[in-house]
Amino acid sequence: MKYSILVATTLTDEAVDFLQNTKQVELRIVPPTLADVTKHISTADALIIRDDFQVDAPLLESAKRLKVIGRAGVGMAGIDVETATVHGVIVMNTPGANATATGEFTIGLMLALSRQIVTAHQEMREGKWARQNHLGIQLEGKVLGLIGLGRVGRRVAERALAFDMEVIAFDPYVAEAQIEELRVKLVGLDEVLERADLISLHCAATPETHHILNADTLAKVKPGVRILNVAHGNAIEEAALIDALKSGRVSGVAIDVFEHEPLSDSALLTLPNVLHTPHIGDSTVEAQKDLSIQIVQQVYDALRGADYRNAVNMPFMPGRDFEAMAPYLRLAERIGALQHYLARGRIRRVAVEYKGDELSGMVKPLTVALLKGILEPVLGDTVNYINAPLRAMERGIHVTQTKGLDVSDYTNLVSCQVHWEGGGQLVISGALFNRREPRIVQIDEYRTDFVPEGTMLVFGSYDVPGIIGRVGTLMAAQKINIAAWRTGRAEKGGQTLTVVTIDQPLPESLLQEFRKQDYVRHASQITL
Repeated sequence: MKYSILVATTLTDEAVDFLQNTKQVELRIVPPTLADVTKHISTADALIIRDDFQVDAPLLESAKRLKVIGRAGVGMAGIDVETATVHGVIVMNTPGANATATGEFTIGLMLALSRQIVTAHQEMREGKWARQNHLGIQLEGKVLGLIGLGRVGRRVAERALAFDMEVIAFDPYVAEAQIEELRVKLVGLDEVLERADLISLHCAATPETHHILNADTLAKVKPGVRILNVAHGNAIEEAALIDALKSGRVSGVAIDVFEHEPLSDSALLTLPNVLHTPHIGDSTVEAQKDLSIQIVQQVYDALRGADYRNAVNMPFMPGRDFEAMAPYLRLAERIGALQHYLARGRIRRVAVEYKGDELSGMVKPLTVALLKGILEPVLGDTVNYINAPLRAMERGIHVTQTKGLDVSDYTNLVSCQVHWEGGGQLVISGALFNRREPRIVQIDEYRTDFVPEGTMLVFGSYDVPGIIGRVGTLMAAQKINIAAWRTGRAEKGGQTLTVVTIDQPLPESLLQEFRKQDYVRHASQITL
């Protein structure tokens, strides 16, 4: 199978060579314009872009084959992630690849702003020697306030500490335990505003951080504060910043990102106490190399289903080893598929239980995998790890967590109970053998042990002698070979549940004949 990858940005030669030399990839490189992308998007399996291209709902509607959007960079601004999720399109970025470049650039801006380096340089080019005009401040002993303490924020903090600055930070998503190695104090936003001599923005672009520096918050800053922004243009309300600069409450600004780019008509361009750069915070040879090769490898791995690292709309935990998690996801999918085939009505409620240390932190991805398994037999490849919860909600399936579903003694167990229209319910539990091989170990009250793959005949009968022989005789007469047989019983002499794995499906006529046998209570044929 070949994957068509549409690239609408500039990649390094190394990244382009990787795609061109991969036999499974068909590469097309186009300019980052709407017309060029629209022309080819209908046949693309993946799209690689930067933040100079917008992916909106109309474009996604025309992208019938699209499975992955890869952003070479951190920000998601301009990508309609919600619509992509509805369509089952993975959206991924490259966090960390440009952290060093952006962190170093921030320090460079901080020094330039504090010592008026750029204006001094410009004056000398104009033939002026005006040392008295450029009285700056030292960084040593100053308070640096960071808004956002992610990868870039931490790089800045480490370097600022080397200047003997005091570093405080506001980030509601970072715990003290996560920064024990840093000499950074986590504080509230108001404390950053009131204490910091310099404020540097390193927050993600979210509704909460939109205009986080506005007229109200800028009114709280320490008089004479200097502000730096290399994060996202919409983090600062431009009109409020201009007012604060003109009033002198903010003494200077160094800004690399703008709410509307490219910046062409703004009072920021005319103010003498503003240092501007054209969104070049990560523009280093090393960062561009890392960004390029990282995004093409991520996109290729996601298309193959080998890994989904840095996908922003998938239920996998950052840093979790996907290779170690994948067997459990396959197990959950198979349990979900079995639930679909064995349910005797439309599934309306799903209750899940996960037991064992190995499954700690995997509740969400395993639940998504279960839902994918339940829905895939009906919806086909239009459902995946991205949109399975949405598709389940659209079909009126309610999902809960519960306890006490299993009767097994396995240390790590995935259990699922479904309820369907008409009042029926079914519990299926599974485990991994040798941490790799999925096995079903329980169906309702019946203990069992079978690999959920291939063609299986699942039937209920009675715990009486001769059942195995009679079924074997019936199969032999039709030249159907039995590969495996597992029978579980709730009690001696009671009812049994049997799973027979066969080398080829039973013809419909034979399946109907089998169901009429006096020892058969019910029977279903399943192919996984």
